[in-house]
Amino acid sequence: MASRIPPIQCLLTFEALARVRSVTQAAEELHVTPSAVSHRVRQLEQIVGMRLFGRADFSLTTEGSEYLAKVREGIARLERFPGHNAGQSGKRKLRVAVTPTFSRSILMPRLRAFIEAYPEIDLTLQVSIPLLDVVAEDADLMVRFGTGRYADVEHVCLMTDEVTPLASPAYIRDNGPFDTLEELQAAKLIKSPLEPWRTWFLAHGLDAVEPAEGSSFNDIGLMCDAAAQGLGIALVRLKLGQPWIDNGALVRLSPRNVPSPHAHYLCWRTGVMDRWECAAFADWLRSSISDRAG
Repeated sequence: MASRIPPIQCLLTFEALARVRSVTQAAEELHVTPSAVSHRVRQLEQIVGMRLFGRADFSLTTEGSEYLAKVREGIARLERFPGHNAGQSGKRKLRVAVTPTFSRSILMPRLRAFIEAYPEIDLTLQVSIPLLDVVAEDADLMVRFGTGRYADVEHVCLMTDEVTPLASPAYIRDNGPFDTLEELQAAKLIKSPLEPWRTWFLAHGLDAVEPAEGSSFNDIGLMCDAAAQGLGIALVRLKLGQPWIDNGALVRLSPRNVPSPHAHYLCWRTGVMDRWECAAFADWLRSSISDRAG
């Protein structure tokens, strides 16, 4: 793989932090958040493949001191170049295709952190269809939901999940209880090809087929909305369904969780990660989801 050129914002952040030795002061100088400063430095260290700072006092390592001299020399040359400014390198375009509910529940609540950390990247989000991997336009990066057997692209697992039945408080009050598998099977079960009920039944020792009747949705968010409106019981992945649980629209029917056979994967075509904006988003997304899980 060809060497990646670090983003100018990462280099400017490194120089500022090395000079003031304070994340807060560097953030104020650069007009970004302290978390953006920390993320840019981590990204730069990943790109150059070495640790630049020591411990909490932000003293430079030997390699960091040598690299700082080169960075300052490069910034100085850019500042002397007519008509150019080190802080204005032009926007980089990045197109990411995401499944609807992953975007709604996982990506959007933390997207501001990426925008603040990488103001030089213009991000476009496109909707893709889960399992079918269909997008309206070509994308640089794709978040796919499925088994992970993708021969056409390189990929890495972003997030696994567990499922459990959810329903609205009103539906449970009017139609419950649902304490046994028999009572659950007799209820209105909302269906989805994304999360078949067979997963839940098999985990409980019941070799049952999918319900023959009932509403069906190919989007987890729509399925959660339908369950919240009292249309029946939905088998929902907990990480994606958390917003509906948090606001009380849906409640659990069982304390048990069952692993989903599917997961979310970040996918890209060979060579895409040579572009620093793609690598930056991939690193940030994996780190953000990992921090969330922790």
